[in-house]
Amino acid sequence: MAVDIVMPQMGESIFEGTITKWLKKPGDKVERDEPLFEISTDKVDAEIPSPSAGVLKEIKVGEGQTVPIQTIVGVIDAAGSTAAAPAPAPAKPAASTPAPAKAPAAAAPAPAVASRPAPPAPSAPVSAAPAPASSGSTGERIHSSPLVRRMASEHGIDLSTVAGTGAGGRISKQDIEALIAAGGAPAAAPPASAVSAAPSRSAVPPPPPGTSGAQAHAALESAVPREKMYFGNYEVQPLSVMRQRIAEHMVMSKHVSPHVYSVDEVDMTKIASLRAKSKDEFEKRYETKLTFMPFFVKAAVAGLRAFPTLNASLDGTNVILHKEINIGIAVALDWGLLVPVVKNADEKNILGIQRTMNDLAERARSKKLKPEEVQEGTFSITNPGVFGGLFGLPVISQPNVGILGLGAIEKRPVVINDSIGIRSMCYVTLSYDHRVVDGAIAHQFLHKVKETLENWNEPVL
Repeated sequence: MAVDIVMPQMGESIFEGTITKWLKKPGDKVERDEPLFEISTDKVDAEIPSPSAGVLKEIKVGEGQTVPIQTIVGVIDAAGSTAAAPAPAPAKPAASTPAPAKAPAAAAPAPAVASRPAPPAPSAPVSAAPAPASSGSTGERIHSSPLVRRMASEHGIDLSTVAGTGAGGRISKQDIEALIAAGGAPAAAPPASAVSAAPSRSAVPPPPPGTSGAQAHAALESAVPREKMYFGNYEVQPLSVMRQRIAEHMVMSKHVSPHVYSVDEVDMTKIASLRAKSKDEFEKRYETKLTFMPFFVKAAVAGLRAFPTLNASLDGTNVILHKEINIGIAVALDWGLLVPVVKNADEKNILGIQRTMNDLAERARSKKLKPEEVQEGTFSITNPGVFGGLFGLPVISQPNVGILGLGAIEKRPVVINDSIGIRSMCYVTLSYDHRVVDGAIAHQFLHKVKETLENWNEPVL
């Protein structure tokens, strides 16, 4: 009996996925719930288990291809008796060409599932007929993601005039980018061909406001002659899907939020001493290691309670002050970066935060995270200090308005009451969105974080 393998829906706002790796080959035996292939979406990378035991009969969608949810990507022979069909050639980019911003659509989607229509060509303007309501007022009736609505708002695009090419008529990011490239918005970016005649790298202009990460990359590639981009000995490595998403998110964040940075120094001697005395008993009692991160999370919670402007996001001309405090913790992976979220961090003690972080980090590294576990963050923390960094100036994780960066905890000589002493010191930095947060609030927030850590009085055991 043949069992179809379908592209799963990894969250309510996800309507397509990219197959990054098949873990089995046609003819291989598989067990039910055994990891079968890996996918990458706008939210997470994940391993997809086999829906049935049997033999992998056919692979319909190769590595590197992006298809809508519910597309049949392969077939399993549950009886294990049918000869396996050869796998199609993966649709990987050529070695001499940088990776495209979006993987190509599936070459052979299942007959029962309609393939996604091709997005409109950049040269074909979208109808500018007047609409009864703006994109801001039709968010619930028009199928689109928060990112799409934000892009539309920034470029003055009325989503009710856009024909979506995604599943069920959903408006995708590619639809908005095509409209911007076609000059369908006041702040539209000029087509890549407008800069294709640039004579050298030094003459390449910076990407105009409103240019996405993918458009900026395409404009740069077309503006710089190929012989200027490649010279001498080199190796070309196409960007992974995750790295493409990170690139787009970082460029978008830098464009959207005017970043300002504040730095302070914290005396961590009291907490370092407390942790040193408690960590063995903590691990023995709770079967988990005690790190410094839960202390920083608790201190950030205290700061966000005192200065809720940093526990916010911006929607057009409205500031959204979140009642929940959900802290995103950046997790470095061998293949990229994820920011899983500790939900309701203000309701957890040191043990609860440590256990939650350990669980999220472990499942992030094993590709077991759910999309909702990297969503709804209201503030973020990143820790370059764990790799020895003195301090960093991190990029804000949208739609947050602030992110706290932690430096290495090092013993340094400091002045204490006109005397020099050796203390465990740590630099902390706050990157914040100056549209919402002013320097006075930022420094008061950092002072609250510093005060909480230096005067710690909460029991650990």
